[in-house]
Amino acid sequence: MKAVALTHYLPVDNPEAFLDVELPKPAALARDLLVSVKAVSVNPVDTKVRKPKDKVEDPPRVLGWDASGVVEAVGPECTLFKPGDEVYYAGDITRSGSNAEFQLVDERIVGWKPKSLSFAEAAALPLTTITAYESFFDRLGVDRDGGHKGQSLLIIGAGGGVGSIGIQLAKAAGLVVIATASRPETTAWVKELGADHVVNHRQPMVEQVRNLGFHHVDHIAIFNDMRHWETAVELIRPQGGIVTIDDTDLPMPMGGMKTKAASLHWELMFTRAMFETPDMIEQHKLLTYVAQEIDAGRIRSTLDTVLTPINAENIRAAHALIETGKARGKVVVAQPS
Repeated sequence: MKAVALTHYLPVDNPEAFLDVELPKPAALARDLLVSVKAVSVNPVDTKVRKPKDKVEDPPRVLGWDASGVVEAVGPECTLFKPGDEVYYAGDITRSGSNAEFQLVDERIVGWKPKSLSFAEAAALPLTTITAYESFFDRLGVDRDGGHKGQSLLIIGAGGGVGSIGIQLAKAAGLVVIATASRPETTAWVKELGADHVVNHRQPMVEQVRNLGFHHVDHIAIFNDMRHWETAVELIRPQGGIVTIDDTDLPMPMGGMKTKAASLHWELMFTRAMFETPDMIEQHKLLTYVAQEIDAGRIRSTLDTVLTPINAENIRAAHALIETGKARGKVVVAQPS
């Protein structure tokens, strides 16, 4: 099968950062689906895995952790899907990735593709959707169905992929969303997605949020990096919760968290698949729920840029876009329709 892979971990401006290669077509075993990949999305995790280091991959390594496609075959223990089903998923970081003609993925972390979306629009969603959903509803304990309607949520770094879907999930749950953005285009983007208020995270945020009438906020999600940790601690309400997706070496003073009896949660959407946790199938369920919400018109794709076809040149270009740190929404590489 055709695939885009790497043998060396190189800067994105190196023409050999990715290579077009031929690899054996895998076979579906156990609960695996063999998916014919139609579109893939590139996320910051892709660029972090690819960052330069002294290591050689033989055979070549395939990256990619967001995809949509069509089920080609199913393993003997599969019960959820059949050949011909259109699906979307983020996969498992410990397995071969989606930048290939075919990919194996456990059916318990796969959802049916939203019927109203193209493959490119659907591929923009899984990793960021799972991350935002688990951050709010599993980690912070927000009621997805409106039980915390009217509570406030500050999303720091709202204009990126996770924030873009996070705004929509939070609004669907009835929360008042304060989004952060620092450029005119991302400010317009988060408003378009439904944010109630926007503040600039490149300027002091405590004053901005309090000028909106919020002395404290009920929940905070840090979807960029931990530079804003002390601001988050200052703004979280007593007994509130902060969730972050950033693994950081920056100082994280905890005195304010203790005083407020506030909670800190880490989110990594790969955890369930990596450890095959007993609740691994929850990712299938949440992707299916979001697909239904999309088809009902309550949530939209966060796709911003599409490159075609899936080849080394376009995967490299997508990585370069992500590494600017200025991507709005999601960058997808798709096969021609």
